[in-house]
Amino acid sequence: MEIETIVSEYNHLINVFYLKWNMELSWNDRRTRQFLTNVGLITTDGPYGPNLMAAEWTHHVSYSPSLIAINVRGDDATAENINQSKEFGVNLAAEDQNIICSLGGRYTGKEFDKIALLKELGIEFYKANSIKPLMIRGAAMNAECKLVKQEEIGDHIMFVGEVTEISADENIKPLVYHNGRYWRLDDNNKIPRPSQELLDKVGEISKKHFKVPQG
Repeated sequence: MEIETIVSEYNHLINVFYLKWNMELSWNDRRTRQFLTNVGLITTDGPYGPNLMAAEWTHHVSYSPSLIAINVRGDDATAENINQSKEFGVNLAAEDQNIICSLGGRYTGKEFDKIALLKELGIEFYKANSIKPLMIRGAAMNAECKLVKQEEIGDHIMFVGEVTEISADENIKPLVYHNGRYWRLDDNNKIPRPSQELLDKVGEISKKHFKVPQG
């Protein structure tokens, strides 16, 4: 499926929902805190220089081509850097990188050099292969992205980047964000798969519910 088609269909669904209900919620409304997400550490370089921000709304939205969408406020330094450079880095925070997330969201790149602060704290960066922004060493996943589409949706801009380089370390667990706090994935608390007896029962029952082709 073409990039334009993927993004157009995604935008259409969001816009239909927004126009039909047009509900406005205050920032951090308690009802929205039921979502569970990664934290994308977005690195950019542009008119505000090298910058980093924490973006909770970071999503992989297509496999072929591989596309990652991030949602950023239009007046952020990150948005203005991307608008000029047409590229950005996505670094999924590891569970030991919560300090980067906190600092990335506390200051604005228009007034503060977050990269310099993090380097002084011992955070390591490395040069990307296909984009100018630095990448964060030790992240659960690193993806270099070239901008292919942007769309203003509500109070944010969705930037969609095509992945040009990607790496991940399965031994590094991603940080989890839920209900305004950071959480750790725990292998000891895995939910077991349904029993084979239940799966067999579902298989038998499902035979009765196949839809008959129309026409």
